[in-house]
Amino acid sequence: QLQLVESGGGLVQAGDSLRLSCSAAGRAFDTYLMGWFRQGPGKEREFVGWISPNGVYTNYADSVKGRFSISRDNAKNTVYLQMNNLKPEDTAIYYCAARSGLLVSTVPSQYEYWGQGTQVTVSS
Repeated sequence: QLQLVESGGGLVQAGDSLRLSCSAAGRAFDTYLMGWFRQGPGKEREFVGWISPNGVYTNYADSVKGRFSISRDNAKNTVYLQMNNLKPEDTAIYYCAARSGLLVSTVPSQYEYWGQGTQVTVSS
């Protein structure tokens, strides 16, 4: 079982950068696929990206590709979301999530553990 806590959100201007962190408490963090999702006002939760357990592979939604990057430090039980060139449409609550097993996924319901989320607001 994992407990996840996000941090690093805030209010920024368009074009700014922000780095979110997700700290995990629990065992075997390095065996979990870690995903980032977001939920904007009045919208469904959507996939942002994932990183493989060993940190070698990543995958991103088209809407953030080239601007966002995910990394992880398994020694610190932490995964990061670096967000560059932020846009107002990136405004959302950002969640990290963990999925066990060997298969990757972009579907929120297929992740077992979730953080409480951190608000990111991008002003124009």
